[in-house]
Amino acid sequence: MSTSPSVILFQGDSITDGGRSRNDDPNHFLGHGYAYLISSRLGAELAGKQPRFYNRGVSGDRASDLYARWNEDTFSLKPDLISILIGVNDAWRTMNGEPSGVTDRLGRAYRHLLEETKEVLPGTGLVLMEPFILKTGATVERWDMWQERIGQYQRLVRELATEFGAVLVPLQDVFNQATEKADASYWLWDGVHPTAAGHELIARQWLSVVQNSPLKIQ
Repeated sequence: MSTSPSVILFQGDSITDGGRSRNDDPNHFLGHGYAYLISSRLGAELAGKQPRFYNRGVSGDRASDLYARWNEDTFSLKPDLISILIGVNDAWRTMNGEPSGVTDRLGRAYRHLLEETKEVLPGTGLVLMEPFILKTGATVERWDMWQERIGQYQRLVRELATEFGAVLVPLQDVFNQATEKADASYWLWDGVHPTAAGHELIARQWLSVVQNSPLKIQ
């Protein structure tokens, strides 16, 4: 991993997608979420090195969906650093008994994805972001189930980060602490998807962790 990565890729589901465009318009291709916030700050601070930022988050994706498009949306870009946030759709579909969630593939697919990345891009830095929820909106009715499932995913992501030498960005505690200042819906409007303020929390935590790690972008 170079100490000065020039290509940074954000991957995940709708939280990463952030309503991004599917063209090369630099005013829209990073979306309007945490990926945009991180990219705008680092892009301005490191303008002399002109780092390139990509957002390939896709709304509705599960870990298996990420793996299915990893060639086109990750390997082809040859990133120096990959940041991944995934898990909430795996939980949602499994708990709702949807056909796409009959079996819980998060752990298996996530591991395959990381194994293949280490093989194909051995010098690329990995940042794994912890999935998170709050008790409001969609999560209220089956809160205990949500907590149990997301808790399992959080433990899995921590284990994978250790196993694959990735930098872990913890997020659940950040949101839990934020509810001491404002209601849960102020940060995650439906218990899952961040508001503008929620995305800012994610961006701040990401920058705090990654920029104080061996993967610091400089």
